[in-house]
Amino acid sequence: MSRAGAALRALIWPRRCLLCHALLPDGADPNPRLCAFCAARLPEPFSGSRRGSHYRRWAAAFHYEDPFRSSFLRYKFGGCRFYAGLYGLWLAEAVRKQLGSGYDLLTYIPISALRRRRRGFDQTLLLARELGAHLGMAPVCTLKKSSLVRPQSRMIRAEDRQRNVRGAFRVINPEAVRGKRVLLIDDVLTTGATVSEAARMLMAAGAKQVDVATLAAAT
Repeated sequence: MSRAGAALRALIWPRRCLLCHALLPDGADPNPRLCAFCAARLPEPFSGSRRGSHYRRWAAAFHYEDPFRSSFLRYKFGGCRFYAGLYGLWLAEAVRKQLGSGYDLLTYIPISALRRRRRGFDQTLLLARELGAHLGMAPVCTLKKSSLVRPQSRMIRAEDRQRNVRGAFRVINPEAVRGKRVLLIDDVLTTGATVSEAARMLMAAGAKQVDVATLAAAT
């Protein structure tokens, strides 16, 4: 790209911190696209008591609160798909520190076909691909989600979330799951209803164990 073209691009699309969205100074390293303040205050990955059932352990890279929450909403709804590269790196760190290794299968919570058409991409699949690149595993699509399930974010009560996702998933190819130690990826963990239902179906299909890794978890 010519200098004039680069200058025009910087004027139209100024580079901003991936987390707090502050403008980055000229000449700042474009990778990892963080301001000095956020880079110095990245949290340690964490886990906690299990939410839901049918899976063994979970880990997350961030608490679902600002500035990460705003960053994630830009990624999911604001067209900032390139955020997935750094997200995948952070999630890989969480998996290594909190869950370890030894998994046979990397899979993810899919969005419905209808929602994917409307949004233009599956944010969790993109995250799983970036994570898999760091773990040396290619994500495998093992689950299909019904288009009739309402978004979990619209429900507050845990019991409503559980009812909403009951029967929401089916395992596409049980042979790919049977006897495997599965690492299941989702974007945000709240009550655990979604990952519990997905893990239930994976275990019913013959998975040996299911662990869950999410980019963020609500406190």
